[in-house]
Amino acid sequence: MSASSRRDTSKRDAILVVVLVVVAVGLIAYLAGGGSDDDSAAGAQQPRQEAADATAGADPLADLPRREPGDPMALGDPQAPVTMVMYEDYRCPFCAKFSRDISPALVERYVDTGVLRMEWRDLPIFGEQSLTAARAGRAAADQDRFWEFTEAVYAAAPDRGHPDLTPEALREFAREAGVGDLDRFSADLTSTRYDAAIEADAQEGAALGVSSTPTFIVNGQPVLGAQPLDTFVSVIDAADAES
Repeated sequence: MSASSRRDTSKRDAILVVVLVVVAVGLIAYLAGGGSDDDSAAGAQQPRQEAADATAGADPLADLPRREPGDPMALGDPQAPVTMVMYEDYRCPFCAKFSRDISPALVERYVDTGVLRMEWRDLPIFGEQSLTAARAGRAAADQDRFWEFTEAVYAAAPDRGHPDLTPEALREFAREAGVGDLDRFSADLTSTRYDAAIEADAQEGAALGVSSTPTFIVNGQPVLGAQPLDTFVSVIDAADAES
């Protein structure tokens, strides 16, 4: 193995270690809380009380939004009164459910009217393919097709279980999403150029006690799992009223 290959492997392994720690914390929390299979199926695993207490303070969560103008992995006005930070994994079936069933309504009702800004964070917790998919999302973002790519991946996701997101499958999703330079896309998703940013997202989530996907932080208020639309409407309306 060449020195370059060893460095790439080391970077990949470092990111996977970070996300495995996140998963381990979540599993400990789940077992300590006496969670059941029904909890897991709902996609709304509850964190330990200590984690809830740690994230209850306004400052750490309120400071999460980056509000970067032109961020291709965000939707909405950078100065919107309400922000939703979204920790997601492309292989997460409940993230796909949110994307298909909930997100379009939120975009129409809140993003398009200037109330809500949605900011993506990578939390690749389901193995090496999740990391490759996170790289692919950023490769699509570099060609201004991040949300189109995300929609394509989630539209094809199974209701349960984790999709097989091979480089070939991801390239096909990129084609569907209108990514212009597919050769560049393929080269980017197999490189490590995005790994530091992906790791930073994962570490940010771990520091907050985020241990499952999807997890949303709406103006400092955690929302766990693909909750019904009414739940998001209630939280966003309350945040907007308080802003």
